[in-house]
Amino acid sequence: MRSHDWHVTGDLDDFLARAGDFLRSRPALHNTPLTDIERLRTRPETGQDGAAAVFGRLESGGEVRAVFYLTPRGRLGLTPLPAEQTDALAALLTGLGRLPSHVIADHDTAGAFARSQRRHTDATPELFWRTHLYRLGTLTAPRPRPEGHARPRGGEDREHVVRWCREFCVTVGEQSSIDLIDAGAWSDSRFGDRHFTFWETPDGTPVSMAAATSVIGGMVRVDPVYTPAHLRGRGYAGAVTAEVSRAALAVGARDVVLFTDPANPTSNALYQRIGYVHVADFAGYRFSYGTP
Repeated sequence: MRSHDWHVTGDLDDFLARAGDFLRSRPALHNTPLTDIERLRTRPETGQDGAAAVFGRLESGGEVRAVFYLTPRGRLGLTPLPAEQTDALAALLTGLGRLPSHVIADHDTAGAFARSQRRHTDATPELFWRTHLYRLGTLTAPRPRPEGHARPRGGEDREHVVRWCREFCVTVGEQSSIDLIDAGAWSDSRFGDRHFTFWETPDGTPVSMAAATSVIGGMVRVDPVYTPAHLRGRGYAGAVTAEVSRAALAVGARDVVLFTDPANPTSNALYQRIGYVHVADFAGYRFSYGTP
C-alpha cells in the first residue's frame, strides 16, 4: 500500500530489509524505534481487537527519509518528520481505521503529529511525557566513587528487580508499566528484556540499580536507573550508571544513550559529569477520542 510516498506494510521482515539501514544510520536518535521494533520482532503482540502491527517508510528519491510503526496496543513511534508529512500520516492512519492511543517522537515531530491527529479525527491530545536524550561522549568515572561494587543481576534477584521497577514507575508516573507489573505480565513490560546491574555496599546490600538494552543497531539504551529515595545523594546512581555504560562499550556499542527528566536538574547534572551529552528532546502525547 502506498500513500503520499508512505509505503505501508504489516510484514516486519520486509520493512526491516528496506528501512533497517536507515534506522541504523542514526542509532542514538532512533533508539526508541530500534528497541521497540526489535521487541515486536522477538515478542510479537496482538491487540485486543486482533489488530497487528503496521510499519511504514517515507521515501523520496529512492531513499528512506523517515519511518513509523504502530503497535497492536496503539503505540505510534516516529522518526523526525516535517510537519506536512505528519498531516499525510494522520490521514493515512485514519483511512486505515487505525487510531493511535499515543505517539512518541522527538519534540517537534510529536507535537506536529498531535496537531495533525486532532485535525483529522476528534482526538484530544494530552502531553504526558517530556524528556532529554543524552548520548555518551567520553565516559568519566564518578568522583568521589562511593564504597561498594557493581554486581549483575542474578536469578535470585527477580523479586528485588520487579519491586524496584515498580517503585521507579510510581516515581515517574508510568501507570501503564505499573499495570503490567501488577498483573504479573513482567515479560510484556518494557523491563522484561533488560539487563540489570546493582550497586552494592561492601556488605552486599543493593543500594541502586541500572539496566540496559541489548546492543541493537550499534546502540544500547540505559533504562531505568533507580535508587530508593532514602539512599539518594550518595553517588550510587552515578556509579552504577557508569558501570552499565562501561559494560555497553565493552560489548561493542557505538552509541550509549539514556533519557532524563528535564525537571530533575540533579540527574541531568549527574549524567553530564560522567560523560553524557544532550542531543535532543523527546515528547509523548496520548489521545482520547470522542467528545471530551
